Amino acid sequence: MGDEMRQFVLAALFHGVAVAAGAQSGAIERVDRFVRAEMERSNTPGVAVAVIDKGRIVVAKGYGYANLEHGVAVGTNTVFQSGSVGKQFTATAVMALVDEGKIGLDDPLTQYFPTAPLAWRSITVRHLLTHTSGMSDYEEPEESPAVFDYRRDYTEEELAELAFASKLEFPSGSRWSYCNMGYILLGIIIRKASGQFYGDVLRDKVFVPLGMKSARVISEEDIVLHRAAGYRLSNGTLKNQEWVSPSLNTTADGTLYLSIQDLIAWSKGLREGRILTAASWEQTYSPVVLKSGSRYPYGFGWFVDSFNGQPRLHHDGGWQGFASYISRDLGPDLTVIVLANAAHADPERLGIGIAGAYLPALAPPPAAPVAEVPEARQRLESLLKQTSEGQLSPIELAYVKNGFFPSVAARYRSRLASLGNPLQVSLMEHSVKGDDRIFVYELRYASLTLTATLGLAPDGKVSVFALRPKQAPFGI
Repeated sequence: MGDEMRQFVLAALFHGVAVAAGAQSGAIERVDRFVRAEMERSNTPGVAVAVIDKGRIVVAKGYGYANLEHGVAVGTNTVFQSGSVGKQFTATAVMALVDEGKIGLDDPLTQYFPTAPLAWRSITVRHLLTHTSGMSDYEEPEESPAVFDYRRDYTEEELAELAFASKLEFPSGSRWSYCNMGYILLGIIIRKASGQFYGDVLRDKVFVPLGMKSARVISEEDIVLHRAAGYRLSNGTLKNQEWVSPSLNTTADGTLYLSIQDLIAWSKGLREGRILTAASWEQTYSPVVLKSGSRYPYGFGWFVDSFNGQPRLHHDGGWQGFASYISRDLGPDLTVIVLANAAHADPERLGIGIAGAYLPALAPPPAAPVAEVPEARQRLESLLKQTSEGQLSPIELAYVKNGFFPSVAARYRSRLASLGNPLQVSLMEHSVKGDDRIFVYELRYASLTLTATLGLAPDGKVSVFALRPKQAPFGI
């Protein structure tokens, strides 16, 4: 971002108008300072934020610009793209039809797609909702026969056939692997079960009943009031979002327009348990049980875990120059919502930081090393060596996210080649998710520090291998 543009964006940070009840408290001022600092640090043009404390709106505010070219400031009515925060709405539409008896959670996929391969008979609606189907995502390796073109318009039938052309990665229900394609199929199932486009089902059963006045499926051609522009960073310079075909902006994996006002109304509906039966909400918020009997912290469109000892429901999203986050910390009954118009924004970091700024009990604890696990340390060192030499094995990394080979592996190789060996390796976190052991390391090099995440499945294969620059301290 050039100096002129930087000054332009920084000036816009003061355009938001707070609607918090009563005088600004110290907690709200801390939230304000944190958001402004994070926007400046990350070169994010615009952000909208809400903090809801025990059902009371204490912050609802826009920062920066919704549109840089026209100098339009972000407000609480600014419309952003949802990214995968939209999955919780798709899941709610499915559960509304479950309550009506039109969909069964244990219905096999072949009930709705008779031409699906026989191997897919074991996949159910529940597996799609919980990302445990075993199907490959649409971000396929280059050698896969299922080539996904973001600039091509697909019919629902073509999208389904694209899914069926890919190989199942594991038996359904045995593992968890995030899968956008599963939610695309859920949108098609909604149409087949209801006779309506999933967006119309959302309108009738969710948006209108809850008073979400600007919520809708994305449309590039319609006139959409208060629509934000999406941005990305290219070599440090802000650029407009890249174009995708109109049909890919109407799928059920996260292609909604939402404002902070919409999500405040959504949060109120969730807190009051509206729209669905109590039993359906309970299932929505329950961690999925794998075939082994272990639980993975994901329900129907929500991550279901804890933070600082407090139970939490949350989800983030990113799509086409936008990033989003919603969390519901159930112990203190605090909801935080973040919408940003930058692909490079980190909405979860913003959300966690906002929660901690408002309520110190939710502030992230200081990072400190934990006891080493020799087996994991040896595995990490081996993977780092293989990465720098270009020798990573798809067989060993059998469960890593589709798309890792060849592009991500090549990017990691290039990064490590310029760094040499780490000066220090420290294990910072060790946890269990489902049946996998997860290890988070800090790798200190002469010029920077990386965070390495390693996941090991029960069969010894790698389920997660990720390298990223260490995040800056929160500075709350």
